[in-house]
Amino acid sequence: MVEISTRPSVAEFRGPTFGLTKFLDPLPVPPVLRPTAHGCDADLTIRAITARARLHGELPETVLWTYDGHFPGPTIEVRRDRMLRVAWTNEITGTMPLTAVRVPQPPAGTPPEELPANRPGYPRNPDGSPADGAAFVDGVAELPAWLVTHLHGADANAGSDGWAHNAVLRGHSQLTEHPNRQAAAALWYHDHAMAVTRWNVHAGLFGAYLLRDDRERALGLPDGEREVPLLICDRNLDTDAAGELTGRLLFKVPAIGTAMIPFTGPFTLVNGMIWPHLEVDAAAYRFRVVNTSNARFYRLNLVGEDGEPANAVVRQIGTDGGLLPRPVPLPADGLVLAPAERADLVVDFGRVRGRLRLTNTAADAALEPDVMQFRVRGGRAQDTSRLPDVLSAGPERIAHLPGEHDQVWVGLVPPGTGGEAHPQLWELRELAAHEVPPLPAAGVVQVTDPRTGRTRTFRQVASLFDDTVSVFIAHDAVVEWNFISFGGPPHPMHVHLVQFRIQARRRFTADFDVALGGTRSPADGFTDVPLEDFERGRKDTAVVGGGEWVSVLARFGASTGQFMYHCHILDHEDEGMMRPFVVHPPEVARFHPHPGSHPHEPYRGA
Repeated sequence: MVEISTRPSVAEFRGPTFGLTKFLDPLPVPPVLRPTAHGCDADLTIRAITARARLHGELPETVLWTYDGHFPGPTIEVRRDRMLRVAWTNEITGTMPLTAVRVPQPPAGTPPEELPANRPGYPRNPDGSPADGAAFVDGVAELPAWLVTHLHGADANAGSDGWAHNAVLRGHSQLTEHPNRQAAAALWYHDHAMAVTRWNVHAGLFGAYLLRDDRERALGLPDGEREVPLLICDRNLDTDAAGELTGRLLFKVPAIGTAMIPFTGPFTLVNGMIWPHLEVDAAAYRFRVVNTSNARFYRLNLVGEDGEPANAVVRQIGTDGGLLPRPVPLPADGLVLAPAERADLVVDFGRVRGRLRLTNTAADAALEPDVMQFRVRGGRAQDTSRLPDVLSAGPERIAHLPGEHDQVWVGLVPPGTGGEAHPQLWELRELAAHEVPPLPAAGVVQVTDPRTGRTRTFRQVASLFDDTVSVFIAHDAVVEWNFISFGGPPHPMHVHLVQFRIQARRRFTADFDVALGGTRSPADGFTDVPLEDFERGRKDTAVVGGGEWVSVLARFGASTGQFMYHCHILDHEDEGMMRPFVVHPPEVARFHPHPGSHPHEPYRGA
């Protein structure tokens, strides 16, 4: 797994709560929508509306943009192979319900409690305007509700995928069809509008989507009141002149020049409530965990009243795309969930007593590491889980040899490249020997392929979303996507349409020159990184750390059209780390006006 550093001891660490009582409020559970089916099809209308809600019992109400008035939106529950048609109707009133502020990036070594992102409010002048170098983010306050919903992890044709440019204004609807032709899984839906996803999702536009099938039902897993969605996110809140929390969402981010560092906030919410608690019986519970944060990574651990780890009572039974082949324990230092990743967990509260805390031990976590509390109601400690030894057949196993399948090559380059303060996504085309320019050269990277020992040379052919499409995939093809990071922060890379299998993760030494915008020598020194047990399941989001090459395999076997792939740190996505790709029948590809120009040669033999 990608390296995410850990605090040395959570038991000894407590951060400020800024006047809010921890574990005061019961965990809200979003309402469930089970669309009424007519034959095999069902229809549903979901309204995006402005609403108010308390994010904590000691706070004033917060203005939110919501699906059907709920934050998070209602949990949609459907059956496999039954078509669901949804009308996502935009009825939101008003402009963006948050304050977006940039504050200067403090010098390295600033204590965590003094970092602006870790504190509510922002410095103000007497007239209320930002002070001490802070500034409003131009234009955010005037943003109208321009929305398009994406069902994350779903197999659906492109017209229903939530294409970022296809957002609609108030009074209009987005119509989607979801055939649900995939294994039981916890998907989620969220806004995906071009350039403003980070703010639309932050304002409240996300919810869970549970896909059921007969195999899952036959396993006898905890259900009903003992199956609970946990949608985790972080937020910040504004303060008034007296320093009291107002409840208004505050999108406060450090800035370097014109570049904004991705948002993280000091308050952790579960199902829309800050630091809630859940009363549970001394029995096994199933939790469908989703990281819905803009940018924060979580390293989740269960901790007992004595501060000692309690992860032994937790088993992970599923990931992004559904059930794992078998239950697996959590990694020794906790389960890392990047933005958009999901975990299907069974916790056996029959083996513990008292009160437990779900904590975030990632070193870059908010000052307060606690996420929520579980209160076990009486009963003798006993093993009540009785999980099956075998859960599913696992992801599709695809025999693979280097070069056997179509290839997509994506470079992730660090901030500062080409004078850009943001990290960038480069779509790459491999150069033939006669095409290689004198090296080193701007826009050119080299990699010594550890599978063959051959040096491969690539040129950047696209970066921004609206650059010319360069990835074309034949319908029903198996494609290997290669994400190679030449430095910078970790990126959770999400490919729309498919559930993939992580093929390999390798670490390497990168000789990448940000001033040049290319490698000075080939990336080399590759070492294989063993995959965690849970990484062997179906995935649609994979974390690529700095100096890592992660390859994933996917079969593009059902839907067609134009889709997107991107970093799921929403700030990175909005700042340019998103690109389109096309899936179409190979018979059609034969008639494409420029089939020979496509860099990944997806039509061999067509």
